[in-house]
Amino acid sequence: MNKSGTAGAKIKSAPVPQILIMFIDILVAEIGSTTTLINAFSGVKSGSPRFIGQGQAPTSVLEGDVRIGLTAAVNDLASNLGADKIDYGEMFATSSAAGGLRMTVHGLVYDMTVKAAQAAALGAGAIIKHATAGKLNEFDIDDIRAIDPNLILLAGGTDYGERETAVHNAKLLAESGMKTPVIYGGNIQNHRIIEKIFTEAGIPYYITENVYPKLDLLNIEPARRIIHSVFEEHIVKAAGMEHIRDMVNGKIIPTPGAVMEASQLLQSELGDLAVIDIGGATTDVHSVTAGSDEVAVLQTTPEPFAKRTVEGDLGLFVNAKNLIAMIGKDKLAEELGIDMDAMLANYKPIPDTPEQFLLTERLCLEAGLTAVERHAGAFRYIYTPRGRQTIAEGKDLTILKYLIGTGGALTRLPNHEAIARKIADCNKNGMMLYPKPGRLKLLFDNHYIMASLGVLSKTYPEAALDLMKQSLGIKEV
Repeated sequence: MNKSGTAGAKIKSAPVPQILIMFIDILVAEIGSTTTLINAFSGVKSGSPRFIGQGQAPTSVLEGDVRIGLTAAVNDLASNLGADKIDYGEMFATSSAAGGLRMTVHGLVYDMTVKAAQAAALGAGAIIKHATAGKLNEFDIDDIRAIDPNLILLAGGTDYGERETAVHNAKLLAESGMKTPVIYGGNIQNHRIIEKIFTEAGIPYYITENVYPKLDLLNIEPARRIIHSVFEEHIVKAAGMEHIRDMVNGKIIPTPGAVMEASQLLQSELGDLAVIDIGGATTDVHSVTAGSDEVAVLQTTPEPFAKRTVEGDLGLFVNAKNLIAMIGKDKLAEELGIDMDAMLANYKPIPDTPEQFLLTERLCLEAGLTAVERHAGAFRYIYTPRGRQTIAEGKDLTILKYLIGTGGALTRLPNHEAIARKIADCNKNGMMLYPKPGRLKLLFDNHYIMASLGVLSKTYPEAALDLMKQSLGIKEV
């Protein structure tokens, strides 16, 4: 024994901190223009799916690497779940980052092939930056080049009808020097020449079924599906997104297109419905219904079974001044009892004072009412030698059963239910192709996961439907 009396004594080492690693079956990322969300789900493969949490972080696409934001959102999820680190089996993603899916569409007649192409693109989740009818010219090509779209949808001519316009437009695009992928959904008689034109020009091209195969018939689902496929193939080449496959090993589709996928899946279970998302920059309405037989005989043009409209001027933050102008600044000040100038000087995307909540809720109502009025069709009177007749123009929503609120405003604002009720009951004069007051049932995407479940449904439809019903608070149908 030495003088210190420590001979043979064991030195106690400090305990090694334990790292808690949580394994999660499925993660779904929503990569927005400013924020990336990560939603976590368990039991998807075992038949008992459950939403278990969410993390978020600033989107990093504009910084040059989407993985920074994805990793930060996963880390935030870990913190929210009380873990140090998360491992996962599969990660899916939706994206509206870097301007979303920008498309231009080109057809023959505006009210026929152009509108059909627009419906296909919007239903897939695209932002339509430019649409043309008839033959393109050099100025149109300059416009398309300036837009620099992610995809171009070329239509034109019913099957076995007019052929020349689509071929002319294909040749001009091929000679433009652009290498933007082109989807052709026009007259089937042009398939071989379209293939030749784009193959020789070295432009990626995809041929799908005609979006308007014969008069008064829309066929947009095949084009919508191929737009998703092309988006997934090419999104990994976009600036800032090149390394997304390092983390995301499942499907990737545009965020609005994912909401449409969820809406269609829900309609198959619940019946006809509309989904409304009132956001900071835009207001989206999705409806899934064939309409009524009574209205069908009065309609002047066909409408898609699943329709999306996006209102780029109706947003609670980016377009707040536009909404205020629509209502009237002085009228708002009197109605809400607030100083509008002082309010606008400090107006925030997420309200944090009673006055800001008042204004945001009023703007939310205005955006919702306007968006639904634009989305729905209407009855109109025309006068003929036989007297006054009634016709129906636009989308028939008269037999909708549900109005579903999703997005931050219609799931998080204190009075979101009252706002949605007023939107549901807006057909007071009976002239809209929309249910009469009191008919629509309200549902809310309480977990704010519809977009995530839309992309999940591409691989796990039963689990996605179960999770949607949980979020909507539906126990039995």
